[in-house]
Amino acid sequence: MSTDPFPDPGLPGDRDDDPYRTFRPRFGLVSAWATGVVVVGGCVLVGVSATGPLGTSWVNRLSLAAFALFAAWLLWRLGGVHAVPTREGLRVRNVIYTRRLAWAQVVSVRFGSGDAWVRLDLADGSTLAVMGIQRADGARGEAEARRLAALVQAHGEAPERP
Repeated sequence: MSTDPFPDPGLPGDRDDDPYRTFRPRFGLVSAWATGVVVVGGCVLVGVSATGPLGTSWVNRLSLAAFALFAAWLLWRLGGVHAVPTREGLRVRNVIYTRRLAWAQVVSVRFGSGDAWVRLDLADGSTLAVMGIQRADGARGEAEARRLAALVQAHGEAPERP
């Protein structure tokens, strides 16, 4: 009988009880796609239907297209925030950066009542937001924070060197 608190998970995302399943906000991707459709669709509609000297100017159409592309990129990044735990560590993808951490780098997991998302206290004294676990998800977000804290506790200490 194994003493491993987290048995081999099999395929990622295989089961709801898998402690190594990806951390994602419940409505993050859906919200980003819905907002993207409205923003990009609105830009296309304005770009096609605008008339007059300002509406037909190539500079205005180019700036509208640039805005639509930037909005689509930003919403894609917002919709893609997540954290992927493995036996070796945690990969956190936030809006701008993706960071890989070994479990030993994570000192503690914080999710205070005023925090929008989980924060990790790191061994180097810095903190890292984990936007994949959000307060907006209510009880589910709190349960996900507890699951991450359990993973940190189970894997968190670096092995002793002889």
